[in-house]
Amino acid sequence: MLACAVLFAAAFGAATLLPLQSELLLAGLLRGGAGPVWLLVAVASLGNVLGSCVNAWLGRYGMARFGERRWFPLKGPALARAQRGYARYGRWTLLLSWMPVVGDPLTLVAGMMREPAWSFLLLVTLAKTGRYVAVAMFALG
Repeated sequence: MLACAVLFAAAFGAATLLPLQSELLLAGLLRGGAGPVWLLVAVASLGNVLGSCVNAWLGRYGMARFGERRWFPLKGPALARAQRGYARYGRWTLLLSWMPVVGDPLTLVAGMMREPAWSFLLLVTLAKTGRYVAVAMFALG
């Protein structure tokens, strides 16, 4: 199903540090009847969670290699602020990983702070899937 592939790619890209949008695509596909609600929400969630895993991997292994590059998103004061917040509130900040602007850096910092994979996946999956369920409920009203 082409719609699922496009949705997966958009959700994956939106979760990485790329400036992409997946919620409107999901809403449009749902309103257009492109597939079962559960399938579209699952595809979007899977793509978005996997994109967040890329961020965590970059945080864990890429900071030493790419951290000083101009294109790398977190530097200096912003990075220090994110690390302080994560150190203070811990893994529970990952429940905010669904949010625009702050969610992607949170997953990057979680990788930097060596968050265990099980808790990262659990909390990010809850957050991201919850957002897509809310989008589906809103879209189908």
